[in-house]
Amino acid sequence: MRVVLVSNRLPVSVEKKKTGLIYIPSAGGLVTGIEKYHATTNSLWVGWPGVSSDKLTREEQTKIRKKLRSSHNIPVFLPQKEIESYYNGFCNGALWPLFHYFLQYAKFEKSQWESYVRVNQAFCDTLLKTLSPDDTVWIHDFQLMLLPQMLRERMPKLTIGFFLHVPFPSFDVLRVLPWRRELLRGMLGADLIGFHTYDYVLHFLRSVQQFLGIDHELGQIMVGQRMVKVDAFPLGIDYDRFTQTVRDPAVLKTTTKLRKELGDKKVILSVDRLDYTKGIAERLRAFRDLLKKHPEYRGKVTLILVVVPSRTNVLHYKSMKKEIDELVGNINGAYSSFEGSPVRYLYRSLPFQYLLSLYRLADIALVTPHRDGMNLVAKEFVASRVDGKGVLILSEMAGAAKELNEALIVNPVSNEELVSALRQALQMPEREQIRRNTVMQDSLQRRHAGWWAEYFLERLSEVKQLQSHVQGQLFTQAIRHKMSADFKKASRKLFLLDYDGTLAPIMETPGEAMPNRTILLLLKRLSAIPGAEVVIVSGRRYQDLETWFGSLSIGLIGEHGMWIRRAGEEWQQMEQVGNEWKDQVRPTLERFVDSTPGSFIEEKDTTLAWHYRRVDPALQQARSRELMGILTGLLQNLPFSVREGKKVIEVKSTNIDKGRAAGVWIAEKKWDFIFAAGDDWTDEDLFLALPEDAYSVKVGLMPSRARCHVAGQPEIIDLLRGFLASARTQKAAVRKILPISRRVKTIAGRSKTLKRKK
Repeated sequence: MRVVLVSNRLPVSVEKKKTGLIYIPSAGGLVTGIEKYHATTNSLWVGWPGVSSDKLTREEQTKIRKKLRSSHNIPVFLPQKEIESYYNGFCNGALWPLFHYFLQYAKFEKSQWESYVRVNQAFCDTLLKTLSPDDTVWIHDFQLMLLPQMLRERMPKLTIGFFLHVPFPSFDVLRVLPWRRELLRGMLGADLIGFHTYDYVLHFLRSVQQFLGIDHELGQIMVGQRMVKVDAFPLGIDYDRFTQTVRDPAVLKTTTKLRKELGDKKVILSVDRLDYTKGIAERLRAFRDLLKKHPEYRGKVTLILVVVPSRTNVLHYKSMKKEIDELVGNINGAYSSFEGSPVRYLYRSLPFQYLLSLYRLADIALVTPHRDGMNLVAKEFVASRVDGKGVLILSEMAGAAKELNEALIVNPVSNEELVSALRQALQMPEREQIRRNTVMQDSLQRRHAGWWAEYFLERLSEVKQLQSHVQGQLFTQAIRHKMSADFKKASRKLFLLDYDGTLAPIMETPGEAMPNRTILLLLKRLSAIPGAEVVIVSGRRYQDLETWFGSLSIGLIGEHGMWIRRAGEEWQQMEQVGNEWKDQVRPTLERFVDSTPGSFIEEKDTTLAWHYRRVDPALQQARSRELMGILTGLLQNLPFSVREGKKVIEVKSTNIDKGRAAGVWIAEKKWDFIFAAGDDWTDEDLFLALPEDAYSVKVGLMPSRARCHVAGQPEIIDLLRGFLASARTQKAAVRKILPISRRVKTIAGRSKTLKRKK
């Protein structure tokens, strides 16, 4: 398997100087995360080389392609105008602030969006020249969110993974973006979509549900007949590189030199790129207030502030730089002494070894972004502390906080929390520092960058296998032809059909799902087929089924098998169940209705159901899991079970299920043909009760006892119409092959009848 990595930038940047073309390594968390994987595997890397095509001759472009290809890199050349509009415009001017919750900086210009589309298409075109059907494509980050679907349209069976390295915003934030649906559809072109934390996963799933109307089950989304998996994959670092390089003599020498300069002062380290998401000014204010409110630390604590220049031509970045400069000046002006200034300010990018010296030197790492997808500085600091000492103060808004929970976790905009955490860190005993760091280092060592890449690609392979398995269970034309042939040969035919989600679409409230004329006519015609019997097997109240279908010559099963009615007969109760148990269960359900807006209770004769389809999607899973646990414990000594259907939790007798009730019809005759269809877990009992040669169909692609699957409810209607068409064809064929003498007698008989009537 060849893996093709795709990102906005290549791991190598090209610069055109007067002396010629030069090639330098690119920086950034993404490169750090996968450069080792790229270097040690059979992979290609596709991306922009960092130089605009306007500045290059054709010969230079050819030379760059050849040079980069030798290190398994493929360039996507872009003109300067497109780079400005796509990257500096839409990516950094719209998506970056929006995804980091800084809406005040977000600008949405249609021309920039159009550039974003064109650049994604340019990446697609470059990839199509390189890809083979067996390749695995792994696309990275917010600059290329349309690319998965573009590739899917051109190569439908291609294996595609997508990973977002920045936060994915909540539904309420994303809704501001005019092109939100296009971005979501673009991402859904992938087979596996990865985020750093499960919070981002939930935000994405809710957005897909709200904007595209596509639901999910256990992080799986059905896009047509293709399953897409969404999950969290926290990015690691090259742990061994840090633990080994930090012992390098050059690093030790620099550390010793810095320590001599600073004396016995405690060192607080802050390292970040200049960006409004990083909370640099808030750190400076917290350090200022530490010195102001706690004079005992003056002259004993130094803050080393490293700010890497970024987007220096953008107005609010200039304003931010000015604010930082002024804060540093004010602090140093107020608290400097003959022993030095409390803030050492480095406004530049640092060599890797010098950065490691600072990690090793620092007593405290202050990593407090307002919002960050992961933040590798926090992990790098912990990994570099081979002596086990040092304290990490980490923002709760950084993805890394989900893993490094032995750090001092703070609200990055709370000055009080920052000051308090600084005091706690300065006073923390070495034994406690070592205990905390040992726990975090064990985690980082296991979940390193190589593990992250291998794990993501392993899961991507599993998703493709699962897709293949699901595709193998789909209702194909071959199955349809065989089923039609078996149907035509059969003289006794039984249809067992669930209602909600199978015959009719799922509605927000039970009362909205009344059968329309199409369903009623379809059932009437099916039941009129010679030798056919139709039974609706539903969780509905039997009174509802009687109202809706009582006039039809069909069988009815209500409340998951508690009530049955043969065509033209009275309703029968399968088991006598009292209602005393409801008094134990109803208060719990009512409490959940009160605490879960949008939910409601449906009471049937012998069951109680809690519906939560209208509940906020972000709350659905948590509330349903909690209620399932409570009810299971509450009913453990009673003959009742808790079953979960489509956005509903139902309590019913353990002795009653759809399979047992359907068994009444199954056992009545020697059926030549049985067709059953259902859409949720309550229908699994029905599928289990069927003989091996029955045709059973599950709506949706979740695991099932059914023989095959269809993607959606409309396909069941289509199959039932197919039976009607087969019956009409069969009737016409029988009439066509009747012996001539029999047809003559029939015609003659009809003529005599007409004469008598006249």
